[in-house]
Amino acid sequence: MAPPRSFLWSRRIFLTLLTGFVLIPVYVMVSSSLKPLADVTGKFRWLPSGLTIRPYIDIWSTVPLATYFMNSLIVAGAATISSVVIAVFAAYAVSRYDFRGKRVFTVTVLSTQMFPGILFLLPLFLIYVNLGNATGIALFGSRGGLILTYLTFSLPFSIWMLIGYFDSVPRDLDEAALVDGCGPLGALLRIVVPAAIPGIVAVAVYAFMTAWGEVLFASVMTNDTTRTLAVGLQGYSTLNDVYWNQIMAASLVVSVPVVAGFLLLQRYLVAGLTAGAVK
Repeated sequence: MAPPRSFLWSRRIFLTLLTGFVLIPVYVMVSSSLKPLADVTGKFRWLPSGLTIRPYIDIWSTVPLATYFMNSLIVAGAATISSVVIAVFAAYAVSRYDFRGKRVFTVTVLSTQMFPGILFLLPLFLIYVNLGNATGIALFGSRGGLILTYLTFSLPFSIWMLIGYFDSVPRDLDEAALVDGCGPLGALLRIVVPAAIPGIVAVAVYAFMTAWGEVLFASVMTNDTTRTLAVGLQGYSTLNDVYWNQIMAASLVVSVPVVAGFLLLQRYLVAGLTAGAVK
């Protein structure tokens, strides 16, 4: 039985409004990034009077955007790789083996997600400063310290998500690998990991996006040489002026890696998020 026409028209109107709600800000951002600064700060016009690519050239000289871009890439990439590697081994151990304190471990991992991130800011700051004074290991103001900070957020969720995904992988595959001569590590790397690629990709995307766009800890734990993109964009706002067209251009540029990665890995991401939730 076909749905009534009123329902079809209501759905079309709703989807049209939703599409406009999503695309209008994107259009304003793109058009503003192609306008001279005088046009952006003046009266808003839906159709620009003139277009220029100068903001996309100036963004690299107004602030050291290339340095910030490299810092973000290193920090987000290292945090993602570390989170995935640790989460794979931890989740496999929880999924396949019974040990004392297993229930406490899983509940503790999940409970860390209940606390707001700002609650850990001062403790981590004091730990990094005191550890640097005592041992000479410079964690505060370094990329390494920021990577460890991001692991405290992405790792618990990554472990919990992969536990559910590994539970959905039949244990018969592990047993068949052991019969064929593989050890537990070989069964994990050769059998379980290839079967769990969608879940691992979903975890990697989550960890990368968490580190790439984080502002609070990056604004406190970094200095001028280790600053990331999320904090570095503030440099386009000075005491004398705010370069809105360059802010829009830089925002579009720094969004390219995340958007491109999401589009390339979309099918793995959707499969990983859904398959891990159904056992």
